[in-house]
Amino acid sequence: MGETTSTIFAWLEHQEAWAPLLFIAIHLLRPFLFLPVMLVCITGGVLFGPIAGSAYSVVGTMLSSLLFYRTIRLVPSGLKKLRSLKGKWLKKNSNLTVKQVAILRLVPFIHFHLLSYCLLEISADFKEYAKSSLFANLPLAVVYTSVGQWISLFSIPMMFLFSGALIGVCFLIRKKYEVFLWRDFFQTSP
Repeated sequence: MGETTSTIFAWLEHQEAWAPLLFIAIHLLRPFLFLPVMLVCITGGVLFGPIAGSAYSVVGTMLSSLLFYRTIRLVPSGLKKLRSLKGKWLKKNSNLTVKQVAILRLVPFIHFHLLSYCLLEISADFKEYAKSSLFANLPLAVVYTSVGQWISLFSIPMMFLFSGALIGVCFLIRKKYEVFLWRDFFQTSP
């Protein structure tokens, strides 16, 4: 294990500009490789340090989010699947705020692109989606890159406790109103 790590670090020292580009490309290929975002960000912190690793992770997650925005409409079955998954996960006609998405991105077992879909639903256009994505991706990249080794030392029960606390905070900052559609409020009998 030690030889492999030293070999990787030696290779990265000689790659200069290629190593960050390869790391960002891994962020883009991450959904196809079934890698969790958390793992890729932690790896960035180990390979590049907390500052450069956070910057590369922000760029990689942003490009991944923007690629999602551009391609999700091309795959109607994926859009339908995300819509049904969101329907199972959230109440009918409820939307998450950008702050809630930013907090939920820190929870390791919540799907990254499901949260991107939630941002897509509340954004009016591409520019607003890009701003929302940057705001939601920044905490993810910084926390998992700079504090990656600290989080990786958590035991499984502590990880669930941490995730539960994040979900609790998300619940506390939710919108405090409900939206009822006219047809749902005044149901007519058939």
